[in-house]
Amino acid sequence: MGEETTMSAELSNKTPDPMDVALGAAVRIRRRTIGMSQEALAEQCGVSFQQIQKYENGANRISFSRLVQIARALRCRVVDLMDVLDTPAGEGDVDLLSRMRTPGALELLSAFERLPQEARSSLVNLLRVMTDPEAGQRARQKEVA
Repeated sequence: MGEETTMSAELSNKTPDPMDVALGAAVRIRRRTIGMSQEALAEQCGVSFQQIQKYENGANRISFSRLVQIARALRCRVVDLMDVLDTPAGEGDVDLLSRMRTPGALELLSAFERLPQEARSSLVNLLRVMTDPEAGQRARQKEVA
């Protein structure tokens, strides 16, 4: 019984696989893109909204049959959700999808897309300065020179 408890503890402390996280992020992005709530998706799939949260966070793996249900509910094809995982540059795409899980990332991207190009460039420069003070100092030195 001790061995079983140890294995259970190891599994519960295991961090989510990056591919599960990326697939969950793809589901979340698609769901939010079409304006569907977690509750609505859960209802269409016959699970709790907490389960949808776990899928979207990569905490629980999505079985293939559940993925088919989710894709149907999201009015897309299964490959649309998995496509990013099957590209030669998949690792970078997985990282991007993982970053999109950051609270506010989707809202920020949506607002960014609506900005004129000049405002986008200014905002990117502002963020560089805010996140890397040395970059701001280098930019000021270039302006003086």
